[in-house]
Amino acid sequence: MAKILKASITFWLIAANFFAFLVLLAVSFKNPNAMIAVAIQPSSILHGKYLWTLITSMFMHGSPTHLFVNMLSLLFLGSFLERILGRKRFFWFYMIAGIFAALFFVAIAAMTGIDLDAYAVGASGAIFGIGGLLAVLTPKLPVYIMFIPIAMPMWFGIALSLAVMWLVSAFAGLPIGNTAHLGGLIAGLVYGFYLRRRYPRRIKLLNRFLGFR
Repeated sequence: MAKILKASITFWLIAANFFAFLVLLAVSFKNPNAMIAVAIQPSSILHGKYLWTLITSMFMHGSPTHLFVNMLSLLFLGSFLERILGRKRFFWFYMIAGIFAALFFVAIAAMTGIDLDAYAVGASGAIFGIGGLLAVLTPKLPVYIMFIPIAMPMWFGIALSLAVMWLVSAFAGLPIGNTAHLGGLIAGLVYGFYLRRRYPRRIKLLNRFLGFR
């Protein structure tokens, strides 16, 4: 039991996402609109309603594929970043990045008047926060993105992921929360540049340890 409790924060986040998906799936059999109660909707947030969805939406997913892709990304990126930041700092960064991504989604909807009544769920805002942070801390770290069998630098992989998703949603008409992804990415970049400025020697040693100059 003690070993389970000491498991990585990444493990617990993934477990929480799977548990939330299963619970929502069970509830949805009786109430098909259950997703609406936990998803973020700009018009509701702007009226001060359902503020808890800023957090609950981070742990909900619209389909098994949506859940699998996000959790696979969280497993690889999150576990690596957690080793760099430590359990506590990683947890709070993950939560803040996810909340900021949701707020950014709401803010863009309010400014443009587009998607005010749209609902959004998923951990991808927080995951893009992780990606943005790693793009600053370890920009040359090789990473595989979206099942492309070619390793690419972290900074390029994260930028490519955002661009591809935006293009897919634009041309295929898929409901992808691109502005939430962008918000999470911004949160990661900001925190990354803060850490680089405050701990330049540690960041340099980290990249040297990974084999990058």
